[in-house]
Amino acid sequence: MRGMRGVGVLALAMVVVLAITACQQRAQQPAQQAKKFKVGIVYDVGGRGDLSFNDMAFAGLEQAQREFGDRIETRDLEPTAGGENREELLRLLAGENYDLIFGIGFLFTDSISRVAKEFPNVKFGLIDGFVPDLTDASNIVCLLFNEHEGSFLVGAAAALKSRTGVIGFVGGMKIPLIEKFEAGYIAGARYVKPSIRVLSDYAGTTGEAFRDPVKGKELALAQYDRRADIIYHASGGTGIGVFEAAVVKKRLAIGVDADQSLTVKDDQRPQILTSMMKRVDVSVFETIKAFVDGQYKGGYKNFGLAEGGVGYAENDYNKDMIADIKDRLEDLKQKIVAGEIKVPASKAELDTFLKSLPK
Repeated sequence: MRGMRGVGVLALAMVVVLAITACQQRAQQPAQQAKKFKVGIVYDVGGRGDLSFNDMAFAGLEQAQREFGDRIETRDLEPTAGGENREELLRLLAGENYDLIFGIGFLFTDSISRVAKEFPNVKFGLIDGFVPDLTDASNIVCLLFNEHEGSFLVGAAAALKSRTGVIGFVGGMKIPLIEKFEAGYIAGARYVKPSIRVLSDYAGTTGEAFRDPVKGKELALAQYDRRADIIYHASGGTGIGVFEAAVVKKRLAIGVDADQSLTVKDDQRPQILTSMMKRVDVSVFETIKAFVDGQYKGGYKNFGLAEGGVGYAENDYNKDMIADIKDRLEDLKQKIVAGEIKVPASKAELDTFLKSLPK
């Protein structure tokens, strides 16, 4: 009887051990089977290597890859030179069961609208584009920026540093989005120096205007010849030509989107006064983070000065150049954030703004 009792106790112990092991295995299963999220990006015209808009989007993707490691799988695609296949690339990623797909640039607006309807279970992030009537439950989030606010600050910087009383602006494609940069720039310049003269030119009326450094150099050289001593570009890869012109003329330029002092050639770096930072990287990373955390929401998200989405660049290369005006720029920044200065976002608003300035 005593032996039988011992066998029974042993058997019971084995059952308990097996039960505990099974529970542990079940507890470990979710971690082992955790879904790897697939995140894709389709770039705007100009693709990787524009040292600006597209490269900032890639930086956000890289940050997410570092942050989330093997929890995400990423892929980035470039359209053809004219961008005609952007919708095809979006559909390719959606068809390959990507969970979150970004279209980098307003030119993706119609394409993302169509593909999002075909793939309701896929989430989309649209940089700079606006799709009406979205809600939190939509599978599209429009990631928008207050480019005019950051442009106001670099416009003020240009006017404060100009010795000739003439500054310039070179835009890429002539569209309302780029005119938003121009309006803010002119407003900032005229706010701090009403007598300043601003020259403005655009590289074209199609997407190719964002990838034409030859045209950018031509426009910038012409403006420098007309006494401009500082030129701000909002033209993607076309701006590379603006920097080349600045070297030739030994004048200054202002970069856009990225901190371009850190990415240009060595001989161009001393010619860059600052850059208007448009943190596309922040918008991409934060959208990926929200998705991975189960917090993705459709609709609209704005990034302005208050959110750290735009601003001006300061680094070891340019800090001495802007040291004498930094306090003034910071004061203007605070006034914009506080609502004391309402920066115009269009040509019509600019006209009203300029009329309101003291004579």
